Amino acid sequence: MTSLRALLLLLSVLMLGGCAEKKEPLYQEQGYVFGTLVEVSIYGKPEDEAKLAVSEVMQEFQRLHTMLHAWQPSELSELNDGLAHGDSVAVSDEMAAILKDAAQLSKQAHGMFNPAIGGLVALWGFHADEFKPVQPADKDIAALVTSNPQMSDLSIERGRVESKNSAVQIDLGGYAKGYALDRAAMLLHQRGINNALINIGGNVLALGKHGERSWKVGIQHPRKSGAIASMELHDGEAIGTSGDYQRYFMIGNVRYCHIINSHTGYPMQAVQEVTVITHGPQAGVLSDVDSKPLFISGTKGWRNAAKLMAVDEAMLVDEQGRVHLTAAMQKRLEFTDKNTNVEVE
Repeated sequence: MTSLRALLLLLSVLMLGGCAEKKEPLYQEQGYVFGTLVEVSIYGKPEDEAKLAVSEVMQEFQRLHTMLHAWQPSELSELNDGLAHGDSVAVSDEMAAILKDAAQLSKQAHGMFNPAIGGLVALWGFHADEFKPVQPADKDIAALVTSNPQMSDLSIERGRVESKNSAVQIDLGGYAKGYALDRAAMLLHQRGINNALINIGGNVLALGKHGERSWKVGIQHPRKSGAIASMELHDGEAIGTSGDYQRYFMIGNVRYCHIINSHTGYPMQAVQEVTVITHGPQAGVLSDVDSKPLFISGTKGWRNAAKLMAVDEAMLVDEQGRVHLTAAMQKRLEFTDKNTNVEVE
């Protein structure tokens, strides 16, 4: 429900002014893919043309959802089954390219972005449509941490994948939505659509403008309904937020979220939210990936992690609700509460 609340907030921000501009050529369509609400907004095209383009994008989202699902039958689940048995598994060219890219990004992040820890994600109960309180045995957590699954354990050659470490289980939950954003942008550009906003559960990619102005998006407050801040998103930019309020469960007063530190085997608990702005041809993928190393590094290491991932514009909300910003991010944000205390680092 928190993901739904965050997305509805974003949609409400996007539609500000819509009532006053009823005749504007803005086509919007929503769907439900990747376990979250998605929306594509297209500006400046006839409705029939925009509708066909959005239909193609939604079909692509569904294709990727089916391909990359971690616990339902998919190409990825078949790969994981084979890796667990020490097999060499044939994969599509697209899957091989995705795995190579994810491995490179994991190397850049010094393992703080680690899609190889699907076993830990499953152990904590996050390979499910609904999250129920789970407290894994310490010995089971320790065994997976000791096995140290890494993307570098994979060998990807001539359309086949194998692993020297049978503990490797791939979970692309921190990559797939961003990859889908980039795919959607490519499909829209191919159709001559240059002004659009693509939103997958709060990971958002902007193309062009909303008429005479830039697209405007809101960033969900991690502990309240509504936005903590809003900002303009420019052509080719993407925004991505990782939060402990999206996929989590409570045991007593302790919150366990889906973002797991592979070095400890436990969900992160010292950060409420991280938001990053990314640019370039892989803006979507990077908006999904780059927030994870900052989140896992916490308040002491997030700035170093940002430098590691070449992120200039980032915000972190710590466990006390204090807002930490890079100087470049401070210039972009308009806080809902004008009295919000921020630390520029």
